[in-house]
Amino acid sequence: MKDLEDWAAVQKVYKQTKSKRATAKILDISRNTVKRLLEMTEPPVYHRTSYPSKLYEYKELIIEWRLDPYNFNGTRIFRELKEKGYTGSIGPIYRFLGKVDEDVGNHISKKATVRHESPPGDQAQFDWTEYEVLVGNRYQKVYCFAMILAASRKKAVCFSLKVDAEAIYEAIQELYKDLGGITLELLIDNPKALVIENNPKSEDEVRYNPHALMLAKHLGTELNACPCYWPRKKGKIESPFKYIEEQFIKGKNFANMEDLNRRVKQQVDGWCDQKHTTTKRIPNQHYLLEEQAVLLPLPKSRYRIKKMQNRKISPDSFVSINSNKYSVPVKYVGKTVLFRIVYGFRIELYDSKENFIMSFEQVDKKYQTFSNPEHYEAIAPRVSTSIPQIRRDFTQRYSNGVRYLDAAGHKFDQPTHYARKIMELQELYSLEVMDVLIGIAVDEDRMDIKGFKALLKEYNDGKRILEPIQQKDPASRSEPDLELTRDCSYYEDYAKEMCYADSNN
Repeated sequence: MKDLEDWAAVQKVYKQTKSKRATAKILDISRNTVKRLLEMTEPPVYHRTSYPSKLYEYKELIIEWRLDPYNFNGTRIFRELKEKGYTGSIGPIYRFLGKVDEDVGNHISKKATVRHESPPGDQAQFDWTEYEVLVGNRYQKVYCFAMILAASRKKAVCFSLKVDAEAIYEAIQELYKDLGGITLELLIDNPKALVIENNPKSEDEVRYNPHALMLAKHLGTELNACPCYWPRKKGKIESPFKYIEEQFIKGKNFANMEDLNRRVKQQVDGWCDQKHTTTKRIPNQHYLLEEQAVLLPLPKSRYRIKKMQNRKISPDSFVSINSNKYSVPVKYVGKTVLFRIVYGFRIELYDSKENFIMSFEQVDKKYQTFSNPEHYEAIAPRVSTSIPQIRRDFTQRYSNGVRYLDAAGHKFDQPTHYARKIMELQELYSLEVMDVLIGIAVDEDRMDIKGFKALLKEYNDGKRILEPIQQKDPASRSEPDLELTRDCSYYEDYAKEMCYADSNN
């Protein structure tokens, strides 16, 4: 209201200036306006100009035609009024009829509903929505599938990069598994992956997707499609999406899709430990006490609409999928495995009998190789075969390691060969025992593997009593010169012996 703002400004400035001319100049308005506003003893009040409705003179006639015995609808009333001189549109007629219907007769609002509380084990509700989520430092469109047990309000959630039929069927099965059993019915929305036709104006039954019916039969449940344009029918499943967006997604970054799924399951499980505002009970407790026992058992296998693809594991224990290589346990080398990609990011491997092997996340880049050292433990050497690494391991592990390599370097062509054989015995004895025996082997010149095993036998038979040694700080141990394998005098003596042998020949 401009007049009210001007009036307040004029009153304030005039009290300071005591001059109408100065007030008008400061506020950049005319002196006549200042004079008019100063003469007003009270703030100006806005008065809206009302215009008579074109429908006003016909309202009584409309009420008469709407009631018995006429019961005209809006279109008929509009046509009759035009014949009587009405020049307006049909919109005001329908708006007035809405008020008439509310005031006359036993009218009930279309929004009125009866809350239905399902018995335990009867119903689960399933739905999904999409979010923009920060995954791997970039925003991605992800789909959040959710399922809730109608009785206990226990919930389960998972995320996907796809929302096709395969992803929907997989999500239903995964969420039922998270909930620990199957309900008698599953309340669903009307996507083409589940429902082909659900016409609220038709008397015909709902036509479900054949794959959806086969999934329901596989699970042992019945599908119940929600009426079109009636979201309150599945109101219990709507609230989790608001919670997930506000309490979980906003302000968070996730390393990858597996990290997103792992963390949301933890969050939702913690949410189910809080008292529900409607039932006034804790969903997890309600579930354990009343609903878990009445759920139907889960099927032993998953329903799939596509056959799995096969791959042969390479000799270096890798499987190649979409131009990337992923390591698998070495026991599958040379065997043919089956795989499928779930939710657009998760690769699942199965053996030839469709027994699950492992799963891992698919990467976006191409021509990458991903190796897990645990997959090679069955064939991995217990001790390194690299000579420099053997020297480093031997001297860092044993305080007598430097002495041994120095002494063995004067006696053997390959002192690291015997050092490696000694380290292979480490699993059978403590580090302290091995360290003491290495020192004894140097002192008694029994540094080859046969002599060292003889020392171990004496120790096992009780013929060799070991005195405890003071362990030195590994950082204080002197490192041998890894580039020098033995003293140069060894090669001088060896060259003299070779020259002497050649002269005799």
